[in-house]
Amino acid sequence: MKFGALLAVLAAGTLVTGCAATAADRNTASASNSSSAKKVSAKKVKAKAAFPSTYKAYPSTETLIIPVTVYDGEGARIDNGWVHMADGKIKAVGGPTSPPPDVANQVDGAGKYVTPGIIDIHSHLGDYPTPSVAAHNDGNEATSPVTPQVWAEHSVWPQDPGFSRAMANGGITSLQILPGSANLFGGRSVTLKNVPARTVQAMKFPGAPYGMKMACGENPKRVYGGRNRLPSTRMGNLALNRQTWIDAQEYRDKINDAKPPKRDLGKETLAGVLDGDILVHNHCYRADELNQIIDMSKEFGYKVTAFHHAVESYKIADILAEEGICSAIWADWWGFKMEAYDAIPENAALLQQAGACVIIHSDDENQIQRLNQEAAKALSDGRAMGIEISDAEAIRWITYNPAKAMGIEDMTGSLKAGKMADIVLWNGNPLSVYSRPEKVWIDGSLLYDNADPARSPVSDFELGQPGEGDVK
Repeated sequence: MKFGALLAVLAAGTLVTGCAATAADRNTASASNSSSAKKVSAKKVKAKAAFPSTYKAYPSTETLIIPVTVYDGEGARIDNGWVHMADGKIKAVGGPTSPPPDVANQVDGAGKYVTPGIIDIHSHLGDYPTPSVAAHNDGNEATSPVTPQVWAEHSVWPQDPGFSRAMANGGITSLQILPGSANLFGGRSVTLKNVPARTVQAMKFPGAPYGMKMACGENPKRVYGGRNRLPSTRMGNLALNRQTWIDAQEYRDKINDAKPPKRDLGKETLAGVLDGDILVHNHCYRADELNQIIDMSKEFGYKVTAFHHAVESYKIADILAEEGICSAIWADWWGFKMEAYDAIPENAALLQQAGACVIIHSDDENQIQRLNQEAAKALSDGRAMGIEISDAEAIRWITYNPAKAMGIEDMTGSLKAGKMADIVLWNGNPLSVYSRPEKVWIDGSLLYDNADPARSPVSDFELGQPGEGDVK
């Protein structure tokens, strides 16, 4: 099924992207702003958000999955349980001793497992889409080591077939798209709902805070040192980082002056970080550098939300636990550059044992399709060294913990009443290499069903290519 046809099937006669609603919203907002201007001085009116989300959930049907093994995303397991969703929300989750509601549309979950939708905190889908050709390389604005003014969403191609692959093979319902790591300050990230859409705004997770991508270590000094400019060393990295924060503080302090400074997109993002409105996601590998970044964040009054890749987090697990900083890591990637050589497969388990926040991420268009298997590998390596972690807790690494680090845990990431009905039904234990998603709901709408060809998307790029997708 082609992309446009898939949109039509899923929309079921409704407007997919909410563009009509957007126009109405703009008219309403315009009238509202006009009225407000009479009461509030222009100086006190908060600027309207640029590129607002136009996400509209697809139509949903009240559904009960029963009986089924439930992993709730926050570390609990319920055997012979059930999950009830209606109006796009999770209504209730129960066990064998709690009577389920009377629902006409029931899904047989016998022998199967339910989890929250899988969330990838570190993806470049859309910014580095398939086909992987130079014309599509839009993830790194590698023209300056400091580019906080760029926004990842402005490179996202919604028709990247990686999105549908991630859903069908990996149960991905939400993901954060980050700029690349060539720069110390790479720009703003964007959190998306993994739904077919014509525009990136129609994929933007409503209410999700922006993130900012930072990077330390080898990448910035290699890219810019090779051009004979700052930074070419790790001390150059820190010096330019600090000077950038000093300039950002000065900009923020003058915003409310009688004569505010000229608008600067990059410094607006940095000011948002300093104000706590934008979350910092910092690419970093070595433990000594992680600690230096923590010191720098304290110097300038911002917080690192998560260190990404962080292959040496296990060396300072106690510090990360104390600081409340998550580590978004791979299960076993190592050795592809010097700062990755001290990686160990027990990293996740040692962090968990220390009480630190663990997240398993992809950073790859293929690995995003099997984050459940990556979590299983990390879990197994921990158990092999004597660290007992439950299956249900490992599921937290790819559901609730990334949601928390992305600032969306109140809306998704676990199977709790009132949250978005972002749900995956697996045909077996999701921590088994033999298991895969059978059905995927986003906001209660069944967007993938491996038994329904109309809900098994195929991109135009894959049509007619043996071995790629479903070629019918």
